Amino acid sequence: MKKPLLLAACICLSLTMQAQDKPKEKQIDYVHGTSKTYEWPTDTAVINKLKHWQDQKFGVLFHWGIYAVQGISESWTICSEDRPFISNGRKRTKDLPYDKYKEWYWDFANQFNPVNFEPADWAKLMKDAGFKYVLFTTKHHDGFCMFDSKYTDFSVAKGPYRNGKYSNVAKHLFDAFRNENFMIGAYFSKADWHCTDYWDPFWATPTRNQNYDIKLHPDKWAKFQQFTANQIDELMTDYGRMDVLWLDAGWVRAPQQDIRIDEIVEKARQKQPGLIVADRTVAGRNENYLTPERKVPETQLNYPWESCLPLSGKWGWKPNAEYQPASWVINTLAEIVAKGGCFALGIGPSGDGTFDQGIHDCLRKVGAWLKQNGKAIYATRTTPHYNSGRTWFTADKNGKTLYAIYTLPEGETLPATIEWEGNEPKGKITLLQNGKRVKYTCQNGKVIITLPEGLKNETLAFSFQAKNTINKN
Repeated sequence: MKKPLLLAACICLSLTMQAQDKPKEKQIDYVHGTSKTYEWPTDTAVINKLKHWQDQKFGVLFHWGIYAVQGISESWTICSEDRPFISNGRKRTKDLPYDKYKEWYWDFANQFNPVNFEPADWAKLMKDAGFKYVLFTTKHHDGFCMFDSKYTDFSVAKGPYRNGKYSNVAKHLFDAFRNENFMIGAYFSKADWHCTDYWDPFWATPTRNQNYDIKLHPDKWAKFQQFTANQIDELMTDYGRMDVLWLDAGWVRAPQQDIRIDEIVEKARQKQPGLIVADRTVAGRNENYLTPERKVPETQLNYPWESCLPLSGKWGWKPNAEYQPASWVINTLAEIVAKGGCFALGIGPSGDGTFDQGIHDCLRKVGAWLKQNGKAIYATRTTPHYNSGRTWFTADKNGKTLYAIYTLPEGETLPATIEWEGNEPKGKITLLQNGKRVKYTCQNGKVIITLPEGLKNETLAFSFQAKNTINKN
């Protein structure tokens, strides 16, 4: 059954985000500007895993590949489209003509050697930071595989790192994060600009799309279809339990570029029952959750979604990067969770397999905050009145407990009192970081909290019982 849903109505929906008895399809206004409908899955195993994923709230998204050799933008600089984010990425080598630039870029495969990569250290760092799931770029649009694919030599396992301790990078990374109880997600680009059955070297490569007429060369396209299916099957067969298949390159879609994605997903779920598929920006049965990029929706949304935002200005590593402060991560996480989504934070490892000190510093603070205040984030539900000024509200599954998260911007000092409208408490209000009660008054629907002295200048989370039941679950 399909029912239209106006975006404004999302605010009125309460704690029913988790996939339950939902209509099959709902009309939405997707903030990333492409998907216009959401189709609820019908497979019980997928629904259950989707519920579990929605409870995790906080994931890390790694973009890592040969672009880390020079610290340039991932893949896009070898695309010949005249777009600012592409041309700006080529400023460092502006004197190279396009074909020479591509040769320069492809040669990174002969230089990429992450000798300091320690997957267990990565997993420990991310666990301490409070992440609950991982998305790892097994292959970006440039076609370079971070796994040992049988179907191409353009991979980390065939380059300078072929004799390295963890040459099949994705396998070791997934194993390490699985050992730390993470949900596991494989990012995979449906486009492959290195594959000659997608970008045939006989013709120029003017756009991100395949550079030949599929109707005139059906055999060539059939080879690419099989190549894509084979590589995804590898990941679903040889790399352990997989929870999410995160498919990028949304322009590769039927009918123009049909890769038979329904068949691919059906086969993948035979190997990985309950697999969540995020076929990004392609509305329909294979977009189990939506992925607004570099954006947070303006309001609550009542279907599964995940905002993906980078910690720096780029998805991958770049030299001398400026990283967002921990307060930005915490405050953004609070807003996203209050609106019903998950937050995938993009982090770029360097070419040698390590993280900049700025990343360590930020994640240490985020992890410390979540250790004290995670109850207000993990496994929470939305509440109809979810925002008042700087304060965001989430709810416990018990249908009685509310959490208020007062977001303090970087560099600001906590005031003597904070206040919000609505969500009046019944009984005590507790500060999560120390479990102590705080003094408050209620005046004409406004809650005013007097903060105790000596608090650190950071975002604060409170718990209290709501006057009215907020969730029937």
